[in-house]
Amino acid sequence: MELQPYTTTIPRLETARLILREYRQSDFDAFADFYATPRSRFIGGPTPRELAWRALAVHLGHWALRGFGFWAVEEKSTGLFCGHVGLWHPEGWPEPEVGWVLMAAAEGRGVAQEAALAARRHAYRTLNWPTAISMIDPGNTRSLRLAERMGCRHEGDFTHVRLGPMQVWRHPAPTALTGDDT
Repeated sequence: MELQPYTTTIPRLETARLILREYRQSDFDAFADFYATPRSRFIGGPTPRELAWRALAVHLGHWALRGFGFWAVEEKSTGLFCGHVGLWHPEGWPEPEVGWVLMAAAEGRGVAQEAALAARRHAYRTLNWPTAISMIDPGNTRSLRLAERMGCRHEGDFTHVRLGPMQVWRHPAPTALTGDDT
């Protein structure tokens, strides 16, 4: 029996090199592979494939419940699933967040920054967010450096009931940004 997927309207964003789009079944293997590795430790992993499936379903459910969420990030030139980047505010989170998770093949090429800036622009321009944060594990040096490059400032700490200690990084307000950063 072939099941037809439920669809909710997820806007498609494009940058010079990337497409931020809805998740597809074809993204799942790379998603699950990532969550099975120690690289996922900063976001609750490693997890078995079944829990990775549930995590992907949570991302899709967030869109249905909040009207925003994470996008799958695809490289235009290759079709490569690069990871997921987007807007996040689940129960237990202190404020709406701009977040990013990249697959190893996409790291070190500016993909996370390009996609995260597109997500932040959507939050500010389309959703009219007055501010945003990024929650980062204190040991995740790559994400801490990205937050700094995006103009974020360490504002304080937050202890999540499941993930433990996190740092709260405040994004510049929309009025403080110019050009493509807004």
